[in-house]
Amino acid sequence: MLQRLGPSDAAVLETFVVPRYLSLFGEAALDMFFSSEAAAVVHLGCRTGYPDELIADRLAAGSIVGLDPSPPAIDLARTKGALIPTVSTDYEVFTGFPTRLTDQSFTHGLSLHPSVVPEDRRALVAEMARLIIPRGQVLLALPLRGSFQEIIDLLREYSLKYDVSEMVKATEAAAVVRPTVEGLTEELQSAGFDEIDVDLRPMSLEFQSGRDLMEDPIMRLLVLPEIWATLGVADIGRPMRYVEEAINRYWSEEAFELTVNVGCASGRRTA
Repeated sequence: MLQRLGPSDAAVLETFVVPRYLSLFGEAALDMFFSSEAAAVVHLGCRTGYPDELIADRLAAGSIVGLDPSPPAIDLARTKGALIPTVSTDYEVFTGFPTRLTDQSFTHGLSLHPSVVPEDRRALVAEMARLIIPRGQVLLALPLRGSFQEIIDLLREYSLKYDVSEMVKATEAAAVVRPTVEGLTEELQSAGFDEIDVDLRPMSLEFQSGRDLMEDPIMRLLVLPEIWATLGVADIGRPMRYVEEAINRYWSEEAFELTVNVGCASGRRTA
């Protein structure tokens, strides 16, 4: 399940995280979006409603329904949605899958940067399979395997340097928890989608220091909570301090670039 955002975090996400980070995933999804004159779009985990306005620009009419577990994020999405003139919008808070939405009532399903936990993602894809009409399209954009590898490598370095066996196993597991192109394809196939295409875009984010990395809202709100969740280690404070110090040491005279393998999967249902 996605992290719940408070009022300040929702505003920070909309102002700083969307343009620099979530837009990478939104643009990938928009490039694969099958346009039509009218569409019924469901956006699961919609956060503050990006990129719904851009989707609406491609439609002459239709509707967008967005669901998210964070009330402050939904409030922002509603404010933005009210300014979209071409389609109707409806944003609601939800607590988990399955939702209360009607079976096969949407032409398109969208989710950006869903939970990294495989069970959560399978539940999301299964819900999309329930909601999308035959010949409808699902779009799932997320960081694929190899993303944030620099942080995983530094955590592995810490665990070996200080002989922390628990962290050695945890970092190995964290390195492979994200799906590959083939793995994401199989997940959609298992949920009943076909005509699957996965676009992979290797990118990077630049930070000037370890402190900049740790304090950046992209890391604080999205990336680091996922890394902590995948590690499953009780005390993450000391390892992350090591990561910050190592970045300052190794990249003292140049910017630190963090790999983000932006993946977007498009799947359709023939029946």
